[in-house]
Amino acid sequence: MTPQVEIELTEILREAREQARFLGELGAETVDLPATGVVQTEALRTKSNQWPVRDATPSSKAVPRQHPTPREALFEGLAPATAVFPRATEALEDIWRDIGDCTRCGSCAGRTQVVNTHGNHSARLMFIGEAPGADEDVQGKPFVGRAGQLLTKMIEAMGIKREEVIIGNVNRCRPPGNRQPTLEEAAICRPFLFREIAVIQPEVIVVMGNTALRNLLEVREGITRVRGKFQDFRGIKVMPTFHPAYLLRDPSKKKETWEDLKMVRDYLQDNPPKPKS
Repeated sequence: MTPQVEIELTEILREAREQARFLGELGAETVDLPATGVVQTEALRTKSNQWPVRDATPSSKAVPRQHPTPREALFEGLAPATAVFPRATEALEDIWRDIGDCTRCGSCAGRTQVVNTHGNHSARLMFIGEAPGADEDVQGKPFVGRAGQLLTKMIEAMGIKREEVIIGNVNRCRPPGNRQPTLEEAAICRPFLFREIAVIQPEVIVVMGNTALRNLLEVREGITRVRGKFQDFRGIKVMPTFHPAYLLRDPSKKKETWEDLKMVRDYLQDNPPKPKS
């Protein structure tokens, strides 16, 4: 393989991964993946036609064909995304039935069961992590292992009962080998999380860890740079903070995490509950 071919293949793979992420934003529930795991769409196939072409006559000048980029092709003809979630016409149970015994992506390999969002269906406060771990895979509920026990203590320290909040993950299956979910896997699973958020309509979401942060807010910065500052996600306040599993490895970050959660607590205490639309 020549260096030029390798560069082009790397670029196509990068665009394919971005394509999968954009499909998730559009609300795609399934994405057909070939055996290589690369998303192939008409938008990507136009890449081969983007090189300058010439007429048969020698005197003609090279004229580049005007094709949209993969991202432009995805959004071409679509109305701009709304600033807030539209009013949901379904219940969480409807979403979970749609998910079913999901095999839409490779993260289902070896998992015991799908781990759906769990807690108060009309909660003001929602916590979102990365993906289930071993204990969650066995019990079928998010954050029930060591990290979950720490999260429960964090919630209680805010003066809130765990039963009053709702907790979920970007991905619902424990990835093989407990690895990080791929961009394609997150893009396939994320629309279900967005639908849940539209039903729950939480006033504040706490995103825990880089994977949750980047999948929800589409930011390149890591947790360390953005934590402690409220972000906006379609009209919902979002507080990025460290993942409880990270706090188990580095307890020195607990103080910063507590500062983040105090801001969330104070916001909820200082603002009356918003009526659900």
